[in-house]
Amino acid sequence: MKINHLAVVVHSVEDALLFWRDALGLPFNGIEEVPEEAVKVGFLDANGVHIELLEPTTDDSGVAKFLDKRGPGMHHLCLEVDDLEHAMASLKANGMQLIYEEPRVRDNGRRYTFVHPKSTGGVMIELYEADEA
Repeated sequence: MKINHLAVVVHSVEDALLFWRDALGLPFNGIEEVPEEAVKVGFLDANGVHIELLEPTTDDSGVAKFLDKRGPGMHHLCLEVDDLEHAMASLKANGMQLIYEEPRVRDNGRRYTFVHPKSTGGVMIELYEADEA
C-alpha cells in the first residue's frame, strides 16, 4: 500500500495553480474533467506523490457540498491497494463505512471507492486499485 495522491478542494483550479504550480514550482500535468464525480481536476506532482486540485462542476456534487460546508482545503488521501474487492471486504468486516458499496470505474479503467470519514477518524480515504504490472 502506498500513497497515490492528496486531494485538495478549491474554488478554481486555475486560481489555485498560482500557489501550487507558480509559487511552489510543482510540475503541472494538466486538467481533466471527471463527470462521474462532477469535478474538474488539476494534476500536480510532488516527487512521485500526486496532488489533485478538485473544483466542483455542479452545485449539488459531493465536492460542491464539501466546499460549501467546510471551504477550500484537504478533501481526501488516496491509497493504492493490490485488490480492491479484498480491501473493501476487509473494511466492511471491520465495521468500516464505505461511500460506494461497489467499486466505481474511471474512464481510464481505474477502479476505486471511498471510505467514509466517520470510520477513519475524520479523513476521507480513497482506495485505488493498483495498476497491473
